[in-house]
Amino acid sequence: MVDSDVPSVIASHVDIRYTVFGAGSGRSLDQGNKLVRMLNRSTQRVGTREVHAVKDVSFVAYKGESIGLIGRNGSGKSTLLRSVAGLIPPSSGEIYLNGKAALLGVNAVLMRKLSGARNVMIGGQALGLSRREVREKYDEIVEFADIGDFIDLPMSAYSSGMAARLRFAISTAAVPDILVVDEALATGDQEFKARATERIQQIRQSAGTVFVVSHSAKQIETLCTRALWMEGGHLIMDGPPAEVGAAYVEKYPPRRTAAKKTAAKKTTAKKTAAKETTSEETASDKAAPDTTPEEPTAGEPATKEKPQAGAQDPA
Repeated sequence: MVDSDVPSVIASHVDIRYTVFGAGSGRSLDQGNKLVRMLNRSTQRVGTREVHAVKDVSFVAYKGESIGLIGRNGSGKSTLLRSVAGLIPPSSGEIYLNGKAALLGVNAVLMRKLSGARNVMIGGQALGLSRREVREKYDEIVEFADIGDFIDLPMSAYSSGMAARLRFAISTAAVPDILVVDEALATGDQEFKARATERIQQIRQSAGTVFVVSHSAKQIETLCTRALWMEGGHLIMDGPPAEVGAAYVEKYPPRRTAAKKTAAKKTTAKKTAAKETTSEETASDKAAPDTTPEEPTAGEPATKEKPQAGAQDPA
């Protein structure tokens, strides 16, 4: 249940800027040094560019809320949540946390060359669990990840879906105060997504705050109790998921994939062929002569026999 009296995250006029290196159209790193440019002609076009990813964003999140961030690529939603998780410091403004934030996916800790079992131990301890606590939760983590015997193989042998399931299982083994899910549910089958949704609901019911980044308004409406719409680094809408999702879809209608377009064309072609067949059958029925024999009139014999040649009339 949402406790509206206990804030978990307060973001106050947050601005986030960062520098991108290797931007050819940006400011040259050694523009004023002719000698360096002569000696390093291969890097002559290398420059820097400043990206203003988040612009004056303010909001308050409360314990027990599940908040979805929706927006197009480059809108600043992932950068904002990475700042909430403590990975990117704000350039200006403040972020206050009432508890510990955990970014779903311990990619920085997990090692592809090690087995899934070893990574369970490493990832669990990275989340603050003791070795004993990780061993106690080991079977639950492996069962939730549902990767079978692959748990004993190196993670380099995993598919993207298997790796995502294991990361999710490890990251949610300990219920954090604030959980940040950055599009981790985009990979996986429907069964896994259902189990992941249930796990997120359990965390939310334990008075934890969950942030979910997604491009899907439908997923935000299913998972969350509140939605934030980011556009060009600005927070342009904050409200119920259904209202925010409807406004977002209205502005950016989902595009049909090539497969859906092909299926729609096939369906239309079948309907057209069926209509043409029906029209041909109807026209054929109208043009065909009526060969049904006429019913005899009352008092007349049913059949009339033709007189045979050479037959004589009876005397």
